Amino acid sequence: MVQLIDISVSLEVGIPSDPAFMLPQIDYLDHKETVPQLATAFEGLTPEDLPGGEAWAVERLEVWTHNGTHLDAPYHHHSTMDGGRPAMTIDEVPLDWCFAPGVKLDLRHYPDGHVVTAPEMEHELARIGHSLSPGEIVLINTRAGGLYGQPGYLDAGCGVGRAATEFLLKSGVRVTGTDAWSWDAPFSHTARRWEQQRDASVIWEGHRASMTRGYCHMEKLANLDQLPSTGFTVSCFPFKIKRASAGFVRAVAILND
Repeated sequence: MVQLIDISVSLEVGIPSDPAFMLPQIDYLDHKETVPQLATAFEGLTPEDLPGGEAWAVERLEVWTHNGTHLDAPYHHHSTMDGGRPAMTIDEVPLDWCFAPGVKLDLRHYPDGHVVTAPEMEHELARIGHSLSPGEIVLINTRAGGLYGQPGYLDAGCGVGRAATEFLLKSGVRVTGTDAWSWDAPFSHTARRWEQQRDASVIWEGHRASMTRGYCHMEKLANLDQLPSTGFTVSCFPFKIKRASAGFVRAVAILND
């Protein structure tokens, strides 16, 4: 018997899950509010004709494709991938990338804003005694995972640098994930590096690794602390949106017996 662990967050309003300009909005319409909707299909229908005077419950969403747990397509990272090819949009991502053995790396000990290096990535893999295989999905457990929905979430957790990301991609990894808001270090920390160095290569450096070798990553994962380092499968098929930069994901970890 397998064990399923939900590693997705719920899409909800009223929490600091994203920058203010891209917070999701959800209008909840209950069973009584929607009677007029149902009546458009049945002339003369009144609430008294319906059980309890109720029609249906439905929600109207105003969202960005990067709200909630989602999978970024290479197209989100840059218009090109693999050294110049047109970048894949989310509807073009191979499905076999999205169902594969998982590896969880515990990086919660790194401070907020830290940019993980390739040697640090190798060190964690050595600590858990694992060598990466092509196609594995690598999940990064950061300090941000325990802060989702709370003030400070957007500024929490370490990020993965370009060299560390390229190390994973050279090993054949095509999908990664993090429980932080971004695969990269939080913008608030990167902005300070930019102010000091005026070097634009520090901005979104992990994402930009896709320019060399196209890959996808999930953001805003949950419950990674409940996963073992290995011995599980990740299912993360994205919602298919034509020509989009990302798709919503109900990411699930399937623990093997």
